[in-house]
Amino acid sequence: MLITDRERLRDDIAGWAGRYGRERSSLLPILQEIQKKYRRVSDHAMQIVADLLGIHPIEVYGVASFYSFLSLTRQGKYVIRLCRTISCDMAGKESVAQQLRNDLGIGFGQTTPDGMFTLEWANCLGMCDQGPAMLVNDKVYTQVTPQQVNDIIEQCRRAVSVFATHNKEH
Repeated sequence: MLITDRERLRDDIAGWAGRYGRERSSLLPILQEIQKKYRRVSDHAMQIVADLLGIHPIEVYGVASFYSFLSLTRQGKYVIRLCRTISCDMAGKESVAQQLRNDLGIGFGQTTPDGMFTLEWANCLGMCDQGPAMLVNDKVYTQVTPQQVNDIIEQCRRAVSVFATHNKEH
């Protein structure tokens, strides 16, 4: 018997609800888990969460659409967020931003055609004294230069390549 994607999604969400609880306060951690595994929070996922927590779907949508680290559209495997505060601006953010656009071939708010990278702005990463600051998924990079951008992107590509090779061998 094959498990469908919708059944897998429902099972995953039920597991997270079991871990975090079925109260309204569990909404954000469950949405974060959905985002991490599925790279977006779909309409179907929001309905499942609403049903499990006993709240209205519009409440789930309100939270999912409010937080910038949650996305209603599919994101790349690597989400690159570049800080756009004035302190990062003064430290050379624009040259880093241009290098990211050049190396990835996309603009901010876009995802590469292969689904590998999404490029976004971040309002503040809390690294004002170490700018320009960049966040790649959960890893923070500080004092980023245009020259480092290519190395960071290549590290991500190599990690995916190593993972794919490892999985083929097993």
